[in-house]
Amino acid sequence: MSGAGAPDFFYREAQRLGYVARSAFKLLQIQKQYKLIRPGSSVLDLGCAPGAWLQVACQSLGPLKNGGVVVGIDLKKVKVPPLHCDARVQTISADVMKLPKDQVRALSPQQKGFSVILSDMCPLVSGITTKDAALSAELGMQALHLAVGRSLSIFPSDNSQKEQSDDSSCGLNDSGILRAGGHLVIKLLESEDVKEINQISKPLFRKASWLRPKATRPSSREIYLICQDLKPKANL
Repeated sequence: MSGAGAPDFFYREAQRLGYVARSAFKLLQIQKQYKLIRPGSSVLDLGCAPGAWLQVACQSLGPLKNGGVVVGIDLKKVKVPPLHCDARVQTISADVMKLPKDQVRALSPQQKGFSVILSDMCPLVSGITTKDAALSAELGMQALHLAVGRSLSIFPSDNSQKEQSDDSSCGLNDSGILRAGGHLVIKLLESEDVKEINQISKPLFRKASWLRPKATRPSSREIYLICQDLKPKANL
């Protein structure tokens, strides 16, 4: 069990239903409200440990005959959970902050990118509110950059960071790995920084909205940015 305190309802339900963590119910609620993952979807799960979102994503694909894939990436080596997952799920151990986009794209079907990107990445919490929020925003920005590949919009106030990002993850190709019409979910810690990420996301997607899932612990500042229907570059 992660976190402090006695087991709560969502922890007990996760145990009962075979999910490896209570966080499964966060994605279950997102999926119920927004229906981002459909049969045949290609899903990228950033920060996939311990694997609960892999389980929900695979379930959301429906029966094996429907096709689709789920790829999880995490700094830790994550074993695919035996329950609620099938052969469509795979994981790799890598640092998303340093992983070139072309290598991530190569993991997608026909190397054409993913239709859904889920970022449940969270920094190592220091207890210093401003520091933790800044680190969370940095991870969120990286997820957005990886998805849309429009680096000039991602780091508007830090040219050195933009150039580094261009060199390390874009090369000559500045396209992201999220397909046009695709969806992006980013976990963030509430702060002024998240407003900037929201403002950057709005013109890129048809719709961007906030959600605090019911399974979020009362003491947590976690909030999710739900970005739906990525616009083609020609429409920006």
